[in-house]
Amino acid sequence: MNNTEIIKKSLMKRHLAESRFKTYGILGIISATVFLIVILSTIFIEGKSAFKSTYIKLDVFFDPSIIDPDGTRNIDEIRFANYRKVIKNSLKNYFPEVTGKEEMKSLTELISSSEEENLMQAVLKNNDLIGANKKVWLKASSKIDIIHKNPEMKDLSESNRLISDKELEWFDKLTRNGDVKFSLNKIFFLKADSTEPEQAGILGSILGSFFTLVITLILSFPIAVAAGVFLEELAPKNRLTDIIEININNLAAVPSIIFGLLGLAIFLNVMHLPRSAPIVGGMVLALMTLPTIIIATRVSLKAVPPSIREAAVGLGATKFQSVIHHVLPLAIPGIATGTIIGMSRALGESAPLLLIGMVAFIVDIPGSFTDSATVLPVQIYLWKSTAARGFVELTAAGVIVLLTFLILMNALAIFVRNKFEKKW
Repeated sequence: MNNTEIIKKSLMKRHLAESRFKTYGILGIISATVFLIVILSTIFIEGKSAFKSTYIKLDVFFDPSIIDPDGTRNIDEIRFANYRKVIKNSLKNYFPEVTGKEEMKSLTELISSSEEENLMQAVLKNNDLIGANKKVWLKASSKIDIIHKNPEMKDLSESNRLISDKELEWFDKLTRNGDVKFSLNKIFFLKADSTEPEQAGILGSILGSFFTLVITLILSFPIAVAAGVFLEELAPKNRLTDIIEININNLAAVPSIIFGLLGLAIFLNVMHLPRSAPIVGGMVLALMTLPTIIIATRVSLKAVPPSIREAAVGLGATKFQSVIHHVLPLAIPGIATGTIIGMSRALGESAPLLLIGMVAFIVDIPGSFTDSATVLPVQIYLWKSTAARGFVELTAAGVIVLLTFLILMNALAIFVRNKFEKKW
């Protein structure tokens, strides 16, 4: 075998190896894409139903003997009236054949208990409703909502169905009469958590995440940028700075739950800050985000050409002035990109926040940094841990909302990088 044949054989092996490597890479990309599509489509299919709710139309008589028996239009009397009885009487008129106490109780449970407050608010806004008949769309209870969204469940046996045969008969009558419809689930966007799936919303956790991230940004950004500038531009290169740099890089890889333990030990047990408050959650996430922003700051500063520094010093600027007035402004786009990515990571964290009590069941929407609150990932965890069937779709809907915010934040990071990044 001459040299030419040996070379050709060797090249053939190399080309085959390269082809196999490309094939494995393409298969890997295709597999990852398929898995991503399956996961996202499953979440979307499961969660999209949470954005709509079932409503039942009833002819409601705002009985003055129940709402305002003395006819004084007293606000307190109207506010504490028995609106459940108003709904019960409306259902009685719709289903006159229902007379038994147990059946009447089951019939009343077709309507969500949240509608009592809605009726009360309607009367407070318009006292002329007292004594009037009005057709009102009332939100159905969670079990009726599930049956409406999953009609195949009607074919199940009574023992395996969420509602009894009698309740299914009532629901079918309402459906035949055109008194059942789907409508936008406004509560999901306007309320906080609840023990009833049809009354649970995500606004409380969104605001909790917002307050937490504000604290995280306020604490981490200036400290991290200052540390990054000092280490990269001003600090002497010696053993001490080498140790600091190594530890910063190591901190970026530390599991987030470790920062939760640190927050529990210092912020709660030593400093006695309020448990389950955004201010504590923000401080914990700031510790976790600091290494990420410091590293991004140093990388961005390194990307600025040395000629910028040399030109500034040559014109009489001190080293500090050259960094602050010339180098740092040119590195801001990269720093901003790293900061946004760090914030998006903080938004998706739940483990460190579980340890500082942000896993609590919060029914009120937080109004400040010290109010008890939860965050989006923890809210999803709480819903997933709840046994009620109605929380399954809420869990998927919460994931959709969280993914939307994460995608928007990463898109913003890409936009900032492409818009303001300078090519040297």
